[in-house]
Amino acid sequence: MIRLHDSLQNQVRELALRDAGRVSMYVCGPTVYDLPHLGHGRFTLVWDTLRRWLSFQGLDVTFVSNITDIDDNIINKALREGRTEADVAAQYEEAWWDAMAAIGVARPDHTPHATAFVKEMVTLIEGFLANGKAYSTSDSVYLDVSTVADYGALSGQALDSLRAGARIEANEEKRSPLDFALWKKAKPDEPSWPAPFGDGRPGWHTECVVMSLALLGEGFDLHCGGFDLRFPHHENERAQAVAAGHVFAQHWAHNGWVMVGDQKMSKSLNNFTSLTDLTEKSDPRSYRLLVLRSHYRSPIEVSPATIADAVRGLERLDGLARRFELPVLSGSTLERASDHQLGPAATDLYERVSAVMENDMDTPAAVALVFEALTNAHAAADRGEDETARDLASGVAVILGGLGLALHGASGEVDATTAALVQARDEARAQKNWAEADRLRDELVAAGWTVEDSAAGTVVRR
Repeated sequence: MIRLHDSLQNQVRELALRDAGRVSMYVCGPTVYDLPHLGHGRFTLVWDTLRRWLSFQGLDVTFVSNITDIDDNIINKALREGRTEADVAAQYEEAWWDAMAAIGVARPDHTPHATAFVKEMVTLIEGFLANGKAYSTSDSVYLDVSTVADYGALSGQALDSLRAGARIEANEEKRSPLDFALWKKAKPDEPSWPAPFGDGRPGWHTECVVMSLALLGEGFDLHCGGFDLRFPHHENERAQAVAAGHVFAQHWAHNGWVMVGDQKMSKSLNNFTSLTDLTEKSDPRSYRLLVLRSHYRSPIEVSPATIADAVRGLERLDGLARRFELPVLSGSTLERASDHQLGPAATDLYERVSAVMENDMDTPAAVALVFEALTNAHAAADRGEDETARDLASGVAVILGGLGLALHGASGEVDATTAALVQARDEARAQKNWAEADRLRDELVAAGWTVEDSAAGTVVRR
Protein backbone atom coordinates (compact mmCIF):
# COMPACT_ATOMS: atom_id res chain seq x y z
CA MET A 1 0.00 0.00 0.00
CA ILE A 2 1.17 3.53 -0.76
CA ARG A 3 2.87 5.54 1.97
CA LEU A 4 1.94 9.25 2.09
CA HIS A 5 2.94 12.15 4.29
CA ASP A 6 0.31 12.63 6.99
CA SER A 7 0.00 16.29 7.99
CA LEU A 8 -1.59 15.39 11.33
CA GLN A 9 1.24 13.09 12.40
CA ASN A 10 3.87 15.01 10.38
CA GLN A 11 5.41 11.87 8.98
CA VAL A 12 5.22 9.62 5.94
CA ARG A 13 3.14 6.60 6.84
CA GLU A 14 1.12 3.89 5.16
CA LEU A 15 -2.34 4.81 3.98
CA ALA A 16 -4.29 2.39 6.19
CA LEU A 17 -7.69 1.60 4.68
CA ARG A 18 -10.93 1.40 6.64
CA ASP A 19 -12.24 -1.23 4.22
CA ALA A 20 -9.88 -3.65 2.49
CA GLY A 21 -9.48 -2.88 -1.20
CA ARG A 22 -11.48 0.34 -1.01
CA VAL A 23 -10.28 3.95 -0.65
CA SER A 24 -12.53 6.77 0.57
CA MET A 25 -11.04 10.11 -0.46
CA TYR A 26 -12.21 13.71 -0.01
CA VAL A 27 -10.67 16.76 -1.69
CA CYS A 28 -11.77 20.32 -0.96
CA GLY A 29 -13.08 21.73 -4.22
CA PRO A 30 -13.54 25.26 -5.59
CA THR A 31 -15.49 28.29 -4.51
CA VAL A 32 -17.07 29.17 -7.83
CA TYR A 33 -16.84 32.93 -8.29
CA ASP A 34 -13.99 33.29 -10.81
CA LEU A 35 -11.98 31.37 -13.39
CA PRO A 36 -9.78 28.60 -11.97
CA HIS A 37 -6.11 29.51 -11.83
CA LEU A 38 -2.95 27.43 -12.07
CA GLY A 39 -2.91 26.79 -8.32
CA HIS A 40 -6.31 25.13 -8.65
CA GLY A 41 -4.97 23.19 -11.59
CA ARG A 42 -2.07 21.90 -9.56
CA PHE A 43 -4.09 20.52 -6.66
CA THR A 44 -6.63 18.89 -8.94
CA LEU A 45 -3.87 17.29 -11.01
CA VAL A 46 -2.03 16.05 -7.89
CA TRP A 47 -5.05 14.35 -6.36
CA ASP A 48 -6.34 13.17 -9.73
CA THR A 49 -2.98 11.46 -10.17
CA LEU A 50 -3.24 9.77 -6.78
CA ARG A 51 -6.80 8.66 -7.49
CA ARG A 52 -5.80 7.30 -10.88
CA TRP A 53 -2.76 5.47 -9.53
CA LEU A 54 -4.70 3.82 -6.71
CA SER A 55 -7.34 2.72 -9.26
CA PHE A 56 -4.59 1.59 -11.63
CA GLN A 57 -3.33 -0.75 -8.94
CA GLY A 58 -6.74 -2.33 -8.50
CA LEU A 59 -8.27 -0.42 -5.59
CA ASP A 60 -11.86 0.83 -5.68
CA VAL A 61 -11.67 4.56 -5.01
CA THR A 62 -14.65 6.68 -3.97
CA PHE A 63 -13.58 10.22 -4.75
CA VAL A 64 -15.57 13.18 -3.41
CA SER A 65 -14.83 16.84 -4.17
CA ASN A 66 -17.24 19.58 -3.20
CA ILE A 67 -18.48 22.78 -4.80
CA THR A 68 -18.83 25.84 -2.56
CA ASP A 69 -21.74 27.61 -4.24
CA ILE A 70 -22.52 30.17 -1.54
CA ASP A 71 -19.82 32.43 -0.12
CA ASP A 72 -18.97 36.08 0.50
CA ASN A 73 -17.07 36.27 -2.81
CA ILE A 74 -20.03 34.89 -4.77
CA ILE A 75 -22.41 37.28 -3.03
CA ASN A 76 -20.15 40.28 -3.65
CA LYS A 77 -19.73 39.46 -7.34
CA ALA A 78 -23.48 39.04 -7.73
CA LEU A 79 -24.10 42.42 -6.10
CA ARG A 80 -21.47 44.15 -8.27
CA GLU A 81 -22.86 42.68 -11.47
CA GLY A 82 -26.56 42.85 -10.63
CA ARG A 83 -27.02 39.08 -10.87
CA THR A 84 -28.19 36.31 -8.60
CA GLU A 85 -25.74 34.27 -6.57
CA ALA A 86 -27.00 31.11 -8.25
CA ASP A 87 -26.25 32.58 -11.68
CA VAL A 88 -22.69 33.52 -10.71
CA ALA A 89 -22.06 30.10 -9.17
CA ALA A 90 -23.47 28.28 -12.20
CA GLN A 91 -21.32 30.29 -14.64
CA TYR A 92 -18.07 29.63 -12.82
CA GLU A 93 -18.85 26.03 -11.99
CA GLU A 94 -19.25 25.41 -15.72
CA ALA A 95 -15.92 27.17 -16.31
CA TRP A 96 -14.37 24.96 -13.63
CA TRP A 97 -15.47 21.70 -15.25
CA ASP A 98 -14.43 22.94 -18.69
CA ALA A 99 -10.95 23.68 -17.35
CA MET A 100 -10.75 20.32 -15.57
CA ALA A 101 -11.71 18.51 -18.78
CA ALA A 102 -9.07 20.44 -20.70
CA ILE A 103 -6.27 19.27 -18.39
CA GLY A 104 -7.59 15.71 -18.23
CA VAL A 105 -8.90 15.60 -14.66
CA ALA A 106 -11.48 12.83 -14.24
CA ARG A 107 -14.82 13.84 -12.74
CA PRO A 108 -15.22 12.97 -9.04
CA ASP A 109 -17.70 10.26 -8.10
CA HIS A 110 -19.62 12.86 -6.07
CA THR A 111 -19.62 16.66 -6.32
CA PRO A 112 -21.75 17.82 -3.38
CA HIS A 113 -22.88 21.44 -3.38
CA ALA A 114 -22.91 23.37 -0.12
CA THR A 115 -26.43 24.67 -0.68
CA ALA A 116 -27.75 21.09 -0.84
CA PHE A 117 -26.51 20.29 2.68
CA VAL A 118 -27.67 23.33 4.65
CA LYS A 119 -30.22 21.30 6.65
CA GLU A 120 -27.50 18.95 7.89
CA MET A 121 -25.29 21.92 8.79
CA VAL A 122 -28.10 23.45 10.83
CA THR A 123 -28.47 20.18 12.75
CA LEU A 124 -24.73 20.08 13.49
CA ILE A 125 -24.74 23.66 14.76
CA GLU A 126 -27.80 23.03 16.93
CA GLY A 127 -25.88 20.27 18.66
CA PHE A 128 -22.92 22.58 19.35
CA LEU A 129 -25.19 25.23 20.86
CA ALA A 130 -26.95 22.63 23.00
CA ASN A 131 -23.72 21.28 24.51
CA GLY A 132 -22.09 24.66 25.00
CA LYS A 133 -19.39 24.27 22.36
CA ALA A 134 -20.81 27.12 20.28
CA TYR A 135 -22.29 30.48 21.12
CA SER A 136 -24.45 32.98 19.32
CA THR A 137 -23.71 36.67 18.77
CA SER A 138 -25.59 39.40 17.00
CA ASP A 139 -24.06 38.51 13.64
CA SER A 140 -23.00 34.85 13.76
CA VAL A 141 -22.81 31.54 15.58
CA TYR A 142 -19.21 30.69 16.55
CA LEU A 143 -17.47 27.51 17.63
CA ASP A 144 -15.58 27.99 20.88
CA VAL A 145 -12.25 26.39 19.97
CA SER A 146 -11.20 26.20 23.63
CA THR A 147 -13.70 23.34 23.96
CA VAL A 148 -11.69 21.25 21.44
CA ALA A 149 -8.87 19.66 23.43
CA ASP A 150 -6.36 19.27 20.60
CA TYR A 151 -7.22 22.31 18.49
CA GLY A 152 -4.11 23.16 16.47
CA ALA A 153 -2.95 19.55 16.11
CA LEU A 154 -3.29 19.55 12.32
CA SER A 155 -1.31 22.75 11.86
CA GLY A 156 1.21 21.62 14.49
CA GLN A 157 0.64 24.61 16.78
CA ALA A 158 -0.51 24.88 20.38
CA LEU A 159 -3.62 26.88 21.17
CA ASP A 160 -1.65 29.61 22.99
CA SER A 161 0.67 29.97 20.00
CA LEU A 162 -2.26 30.28 17.63
CA ARG A 163 -3.86 32.92 19.85
CA ALA A 164 -0.63 34.92 19.92
CA GLY A 165 -0.43 34.94 16.14
CA ALA A 166 -4.13 35.51 15.46
CA ARG A 167 -5.25 38.59 13.60
CA ILE A 168 -7.00 41.04 15.92
CA GLU A 169 -10.61 41.54 14.88
CA ALA A 170 -12.95 44.37 15.79
CA ASN A 171 -15.58 42.04 17.20
CA GLU A 172 -16.08 42.40 20.93
CA GLU A 173 -18.67 39.61 20.98
CA LYS A 174 -16.18 36.89 20.05
CA ARG A 175 -14.66 35.08 23.02
CA SER A 176 -11.41 34.46 21.15
CA PRO A 177 -9.99 35.63 17.82
CA LEU A 178 -9.59 31.93 16.93
CA ASP A 179 -13.29 31.17 17.26
CA PHE A 180 -14.77 30.79 13.79
CA ALA A 181 -18.19 31.29 12.28
CA LEU A 182 -20.36 28.22 11.88
CA TRP A 183 -23.30 30.32 10.71
CA LYS A 184 -23.58 33.89 9.45
CA LYS A 185 -26.88 35.52 10.31
CA ALA A 186 -28.99 37.00 7.55
CA LYS A 187 -28.23 40.43 6.14
CA PRO A 188 -30.46 42.48 3.82
CA ASP A 189 -30.27 41.44 0.14
CA GLU A 190 -28.25 38.30 0.91
CA PRO A 191 -29.45 34.71 0.50
CA SER A 192 -30.43 32.95 3.72
CA TRP A 193 -31.88 29.72 5.02
CA PRO A 194 -34.13 29.16 8.05
CA ALA A 195 -32.56 28.04 11.33
CA PRO A 196 -33.79 27.99 14.94
CA PHE A 197 -30.83 30.15 15.98
CA GLY A 198 -31.57 32.77 13.32
CA ASP A 199 -31.94 32.70 9.55
CA GLY A 200 -28.68 32.96 7.65
CA ARG A 201 -26.12 30.89 5.78
CA PRO A 202 -23.35 28.45 6.71
CA GLY A 203 -19.75 29.40 7.29
CA TRP A 204 -17.18 27.97 4.90
CA HIS A 205 -15.55 25.67 7.46
CA THR A 206 -18.83 23.89 8.24
CA GLU A 207 -19.55 22.75 4.70
CA CYS A 208 -16.85 20.14 4.15
CA VAL A 209 -17.15 18.38 7.50
CA VAL A 210 -20.85 17.76 6.89
CA MET A 211 -20.50 16.71 3.24
CA SER A 212 -17.50 14.43 3.72
CA LEU A 213 -19.10 12.53 6.58
CA ALA A 214 -22.45 12.32 4.78
CA LEU A 215 -20.92 10.79 1.64
CA LEU A 216 -17.92 8.85 2.98
CA GLY A 217 -18.94 8.00 6.54
CA GLU A 218 -17.10 7.88 9.84
CA GLY A 219 -13.34 7.41 9.74
CA PHE A 220 -12.95 7.83 5.99
CA ASP A 221 -9.45 7.20 4.70
CA LEU A 222 -8.00 10.37 3.24
CA HIS A 223 -8.63 14.12 3.25
CA CYS A 224 -6.62 16.16 0.73
CA GLY A 225 -6.12 19.71 -0.41
CA GLY A 226 -3.64 22.50 -0.93
CA PHE A 227 -1.18 23.37 1.82
CA ASP A 228 -2.85 26.77 2.23
CA LEU A 229 -6.00 24.99 3.46
CA ARG A 230 -4.21 23.24 6.32
CA PHE A 231 -4.93 26.23 8.58
CA PRO A 232 -7.50 27.46 9.21
CA HIS A 233 -9.88 25.56 6.93
CA HIS A 234 -8.87 21.97 7.57
CA GLU A 235 -8.04 22.67 11.20
CA ASN A 236 -11.54 24.04 11.65
CA GLU A 237 -13.15 21.15 9.79
CA ARG A 238 -11.40 18.70 12.06
CA ALA A 239 -12.30 20.74 15.16
CA GLN A 240 -16.00 20.46 14.36
CA ALA A 241 -15.79 16.72 13.78
CA VAL A 242 -13.95 16.23 17.07
CA ALA A 243 -16.37 18.51 18.93
CA ALA A 244 -19.31 16.53 17.55
CA GLY A 245 -17.77 13.21 18.55
CA HIS A 246 -17.17 11.97 15.01
CA VAL A 247 -14.26 9.85 13.83
CA PHE A 248 -13.03 12.01 10.98
CA ALA A 249 -10.34 11.60 8.30
CA GLN A 250 -7.69 9.04 9.19
CA HIS A 251 -5.01 10.59 6.96
CA TRP A 252 -4.42 14.19 5.88
CA ALA A 253 -2.38 15.03 2.77
CA HIS A 254 -1.49 18.47 1.39
CA ASN A 255 0.18 19.61 -1.81
CA GLY A 256 2.57 22.53 -2.26
CA TRP A 257 1.88 25.88 -3.86
CA VAL A 258 2.31 27.20 -7.35
CA MET A 259 4.88 29.97 -7.16
CA VAL A 260 5.22 33.24 -9.07
CA GLY A 261 8.67 34.48 -8.12
CA ASP A 262 8.71 34.20 -4.34
CA GLN A 263 4.94 34.39 -3.89
CA LYS A 264 2.36 31.65 -4.04
CA MET A 265 -0.24 32.00 -6.77
CA SER A 266 -3.69 32.94 -5.49
CA LYS A 267 -6.70 35.05 -6.29
CA SER A 268 -6.21 37.13 -3.14
CA LEU A 269 -2.76 38.24 -4.37
CA ASN A 270 -4.16 38.98 -7.84
CA ASN A 271 -1.23 37.21 -9.48
CA PHE A 272 -3.01 34.25 -11.01
CA THR A 273 -3.15 33.05 -14.57
CA SER A 274 -6.27 31.16 -15.52
CA LEU A 275 -6.11 27.57 -16.64
CA THR A 276 -7.89 28.68 -19.79
CA ASP A 277 -4.90 30.91 -20.62
CA LEU A 278 -2.56 27.96 -20.31
CA THR A 279 -4.65 25.47 -22.26
CA GLU A 280 -5.23 27.94 -25.10
CA LYS A 281 -1.55 28.82 -25.44
CA SER A 282 0.11 25.43 -25.00
CA ASP A 283 -0.58 21.70 -25.06
CA PRO A 284 -2.84 21.15 -22.00
CA ARG A 285 -0.92 17.96 -21.23
CA SER A 286 2.17 20.05 -20.54
CA TYR A 287 0.80 21.12 -17.16
CA ARG A 288 0.21 17.53 -16.06
CA LEU A 289 3.74 16.58 -17.06
CA LEU A 290 5.12 19.62 -15.23
CA VAL A 291 3.16 18.63 -12.12
CA LEU A 292 4.33 15.02 -12.39
CA ARG A 293 7.94 16.18 -12.59
CA SER A 294 7.57 17.94 -9.22
CA HIS A 295 7.03 16.21 -5.90
CA TYR A 296 3.51 16.96 -4.78
CA ARG A 297 4.61 18.51 -1.46
CA SER A 298 7.16 20.86 -3.04
CA PRO A 299 6.48 24.31 -4.50
CA ILE A 300 6.30 24.45 -8.28
CA GLU A 301 7.01 27.40 -10.56
CA VAL A 302 4.92 27.72 -13.69
CA SER A 303 6.51 29.95 -16.30
CA PRO A 304 6.90 30.02 -20.09
CA ALA A 305 10.27 28.29 -19.64
CA THR A 306 8.98 25.44 -17.46
CA ILE A 307 5.97 24.88 -19.72
CA ALA A 308 8.19 24.91 -22.83
CA ASP A 309 10.43 22.30 -21.22
CA ALA A 310 7.39 20.14 -20.50
CA VAL A 311 6.25 20.51 -24.11
CA ARG A 312 9.63 19.24 -25.25
CA GLY A 313 9.17 16.24 -23.00
CA LEU A 314 5.76 15.60 -24.54
CA GLU A 315 7.30 15.73 -28.02
CA ARG A 316 9.69 12.94 -27.03
CA LEU A 317 6.85 10.86 -25.60
CA ASP A 318 4.65 11.43 -28.64
CA GLY A 319 7.57 10.52 -30.88
CA LEU A 320 7.71 7.15 -29.13
CA ALA A 321 3.96 6.73 -29.61
CA ARG A 322 4.24 7.45 -33.32
CA ARG A 323 7.23 5.16 -33.85
CA PHE A 324 5.55 2.20 -32.18
CA GLU A 325 1.94 3.11 -33.06
CA LEU A 326 0.96 2.98 -29.39
CA PRO A 327 -2.67 3.15 -28.27
CA VAL A 328 -3.93 6.28 -26.53
CA LEU A 329 -4.71 5.67 -22.86
CA SER A 330 -6.25 7.81 -20.07
CA GLY A 331 -9.08 10.30 -20.20
CA SER A 332 -12.51 10.12 -18.64
CA THR A 333 -12.03 6.48 -17.64
CA LEU A 334 -9.57 5.26 -15.02
CA GLU A 335 -7.05 2.71 -16.22
CA ARG A 336 -6.25 -0.55 -14.42
CA ALA A 337 -2.92 -2.31 -14.84
CA SER A 338 -4.68 -5.69 -14.80
CA ASP A 339 -6.42 -4.82 -18.08
CA HIS A 340 -3.10 -4.78 -19.96
CA GLN A 341 -0.76 -7.56 -21.00
CA LEU A 342 2.79 -6.56 -20.08
CA GLY A 343 5.88 -8.40 -21.25
CA PRO A 344 9.02 -8.90 -19.13
CA ALA A 345 10.58 -5.48 -19.79
CA ALA A 346 7.30 -3.60 -19.24
CA THR A 347 6.57 -5.61 -16.09
CA ASP A 348 9.97 -4.71 -14.67
CA LEU A 349 9.34 -1.05 -15.49
CA TYR A 350 5.91 -1.17 -13.83
CA GLU A 351 7.36 -2.74 -10.67
CA ARG A 352 10.07 -0.08 -10.41
CA VAL A 353 7.59 2.73 -10.99
CA SER A 354 5.24 1.22 -8.40
CA ALA A 355 8.04 1.14 -5.84
CA VAL A 356 8.77 4.86 -6.15
CA MET A 357 5.08 5.77 -6.26
CA GLU A 358 4.54 3.87 -3.02
CA ASN A 359 7.22 6.08 -1.45
CA ASP A 360 5.10 9.20 -0.83
CA MET A 361 3.93 9.40 -4.44
CA ASP A 362 7.36 10.17 -5.86
CA THR A 363 6.19 11.15 -9.34
CA PRO A 364 9.51 12.81 -10.32
CA ALA A 365 11.28 9.46 -9.86
CA ALA A 366 8.48 7.71 -11.75
CA VAL A 367 8.77 10.13 -14.68
CA ALA A 368 12.56 9.68 -14.73
CA LEU A 369 12.10 5.90 -15.01
CA VAL A 370 9.60 6.38 -17.85
CA PHE A 371 11.98 8.58 -19.85
CA GLU A 372 14.81 6.13 -19.24
CA ALA A 373 12.57 3.39 -20.66
CA LEU A 374 11.76 5.63 -23.65
CA THR A 375 15.47 5.97 -24.44
CA ASN A 376 16.00 2.23 -24.01
CA ALA A 377 13.05 1.43 -26.29
CA HIS A 378 14.47 3.53 -29.12
CA ALA A 379 17.92 2.01 -28.60
CA ALA A 380 16.53 -1.53 -28.65
CA ALA A 381 14.61 -0.81 -31.86
CA ASP A 382 17.74 0.64 -33.46
CA ARG A 383 19.56 -2.60 -32.62
CA GLY A 384 16.78 -4.65 -34.21
CA GLU A 385 15.47 -5.97 -30.86
CA ASP A 386 11.89 -5.33 -31.90
CA GLU A 387 10.14 -7.43 -29.25
CA THR A 388 11.97 -5.80 -26.34
CA ALA A 389 11.56 -2.35 -27.88
CA ARG A 390 7.80 -2.72 -28.34
CA ASP A 391 7.43 -4.20 -24.84
CA LEU A 392 9.21 -1.20 -23.28
CA ALA A 393 7.27 1.29 -25.40
CA SER A 394 3.97 -0.34 -24.47
CA GLY A 395 4.98 -0.23 -20.81
CA VAL A 396 5.62 3.51 -21.10
CA ALA A 397 2.16 4.08 -22.60
CA VAL A 398 0.37 1.92 -20.03
CA ILE A 399 2.12 3.51 -17.05
CA LEU A 400 1.53 7.04 -18.32
CA GLY A 401 -2.11 6.08 -18.84
CA GLY A 402 -2.20 5.07 -15.18
CA LEU A 403 -0.85 8.52 -14.29
CA GLY A 404 -3.39 10.27 -16.52
CA LEU A 405 -0.99 11.41 -19.26
CA ALA A 406 -2.18 10.49 -22.75
CA LEU A 407 0.24 10.09 -25.64
CA HIS A 408 -0.52 11.38 -29.12
CA GLY A 409 0.40 9.10 -31.97
CA ALA A 410 -0.51 9.47 -35.64
CA SER A 411 -1.79 12.79 -36.91
CA GLY A 412 -5.18 11.55 -37.95
CA GLU A 413 -7.20 12.94 -40.84
CA VAL A 414 -6.63 16.65 -41.47
CA ASP A 415 -9.67 18.56 -42.74
CA ALA A 416 -9.50 21.14 -45.54
CA THR A 417 -9.66 24.15 -43.22
CA THR A 418 -6.78 22.84 -41.11
CA ALA A 419 -4.76 21.96 -44.22
CA ALA A 420 -5.19 25.54 -45.46
CA LEU A 421 -3.97 26.94 -42.14
CA VAL A 422 -0.94 24.61 -42.24
CA GLN A 423 -0.11 25.76 -45.77
CA ALA A 424 -0.51 29.42 -44.81
CA ARG A 425 1.77 28.94 -41.82
CA ASP A 426 4.45 27.27 -43.93
CA GLU A 427 4.28 30.18 -46.37
CA ALA A 428 4.59 32.69 -43.51
CA ARG A 429 7.62 30.84 -42.16
CA ALA A 430 9.21 30.77 -45.62
CA GLN A 431 8.78 34.55 -45.77
CA LYS A 432 10.17 34.88 -42.21
CA ASN A 433 6.89 36.45 -41.13
CA TRP A 434 7.21 35.02 -37.63
CA ALA A 435 4.34 37.01 -36.15
CA GLU A 436 1.90 35.60 -38.70
CA ALA A 437 3.34 32.11 -38.28
CA ASP A 438 2.81 32.36 -34.52
CA ARG A 439 -0.73 33.64 -35.01
CA LEU A 440 -1.56 30.71 -37.27
CA ARG A 441 0.03 28.31 -34.80
CA ASP A 442 -2.20 29.71 -32.03
CA GLU A 443 -5.25 29.29 -34.27
CA LEU A 444 -4.38 25.63 -34.89
CA VAL A 445 -3.78 25.00 -31.18
CA ALA A 446 -7.08 26.66 -30.30
CA ALA A 447 -8.77 24.24 -32.71
CA GLY A 448 -7.34 21.32 -30.75
CA TRP A 449 -4.26 20.48 -32.83
CA THR A 450 -0.78 19.88 -31.52
CA VAL A 451 1.62 21.75 -33.81
CA GLU A 452 5.18 20.63 -34.55
CA ASP A 453 7.86 22.11 -36.79
CA SER A 454 9.79 19.64 -38.91
CA ALA A 455 12.21 19.82 -41.83
CA ALA A 456 9.27 19.13 -44.13
CA GLY A 457 7.16 21.92 -42.64
CA THR A 458 4.34 22.19 -40.13
CA VAL A 459 3.00 18.89 -38.76
CA VAL A 460 -0.33 18.79 -36.93
CA ARG A 461 -1.84 15.98 -34.91
CA ARG A 462 -4.40 15.41 -32.21
